[in-house]
Amino acid sequence: MLYVVFYDITDNGMRNKVADLLKKKGLTRVQYSVFIGDLNSARLKDVVAGLRVLQRYNKEGRFSILVLPVTQAMFSQRITIGDEFKEDEGEVVW
Repeated sequence: MLYVVFYDITDNGMRNKVADLLKKKGLTRVQYSVFIGDLNSARLKDVVAGLRVLQRYNKEGRFSILVLPVTQAMFSQRITIGDEFKEDEGEVVW
């Protein structure tokens, strides 16, 4: 199943650690604070466990993460408004 991960983290260092973890776990960045990935239950548990570990090290500021399951049918009905997001080598996800 597809999972969309949204986060709102005020600490720049912690925000970068979350982004690095999500990339390392195979998710794809679609916006600056949004990743998406196709995860089975084991990989989902691994991602969530990694995020919970990072949360323990967050000492101040906002640390809010939403992991939202999305079916392929729902994803195909997405609406995109505005510019497409391009990261590093021009990969376009939306």
